[in-house]
Amino acid sequence: MTAAPAGSRSIDEILAEARTRLDRLDPRQAHQAAAEGAVLVDIRPAAQRAAHGEIPGALIVERNVLEWRFDPRSDARLPVAGAYDLPVVVFCQEGYTSSLAAASLQDLGLHRATDLAGGFAAWQAAGLPVG
Repeated sequence: MTAAPAGSRSIDEILAEARTRLDRLDPRQAHQAAAEGAVLVDIRPAAQRAAHGEIPGALIVERNVLEWRFDPRSDARLPVAGAYDLPVVVFCQEGYTSSLAAASLQDLGLHRATDLAGGFAAWQAAGLPVG
C-alpha cells in the first residue's frame, strides 16, 4: 500500500463529515415525514430492489443520476424537484450511500435533504410497508 496523498480523507472520514450535516431519520420518522409530504427516494440499483423489495410510493432515482434529477437548476430535473426547500429522504439498502447522497443534495442547496438511518433494511425490520 502506498501512502495516502496529502489532504486526502478516508471514506469513513467523508461519511462522518456528511452525517454531521444531516438530521438522519429512523424508519418511523421517515414514514411520518413521507406522510407529511417528504419525498422518499430509493437510490438502490435495480438488482437490490428486486432482491429485497421496495417501499411503496418511494421515488426510484438510481444514485448515478440523483444530483441531475434533484438540482432545481438542471434541465434533467424531475418535476417534483423544482424547489430548494423540498423535504427529501434518501435511502439505500443499509444507510451508508444514502448519507453521502443526501449530503450531496444539500451541496446543491436542498437544505432539507436527509437520509434514512439503516436504510431499507431498517425500514423492513421496523415492520413498515414493503412491496
